[in-house]
Amino acid sequence: QVQLVESGGGLVQAGGSLRVSCVASGGTLVGFAMGWFRQAPGKEREFVAAISWSGGSTAYADSVKGRFTISRDNAKTTVYLQMNSLKPEDTAVYYCAAASTFPQLRVGQYGYWGRGTQVTVSS
Repeated sequence: QVQLVESGGGLVQAGGSLRVSCVASGGTLVGFAMGWFRQAPGKEREFVAAISWSGGSTAYADSVKGRFTISRDNAKTTVYLQMNSLKPEDTAVYYCAAASTFPQLRVGQYGYWGRGTQVTVSS
């Protein structure tokens, strides 16, 4: 069973950058497409970015396109989300998730989830 653990969240000023990571423990990411989602207080969990198993294909929400970059290191079973030009509206808990196929943009299409890491962007 895949267990996902996020890290790297924190407090950053608007315009700054942050990189969050997701590590697979107790299993492997072989064959899985990976995604990042976020959930702000009082809002539904929303899609942020996804990457295919090979890393050759990516997808982004319009709200983060050009600012965020998803990548993966399969040798280290790690997925990253580099976030640049952060805005206060990016404040949320960020979750990584694993799916069997790519691209998957909906919460229900992912079978494995981490517990999330908080990202707070101050104005």
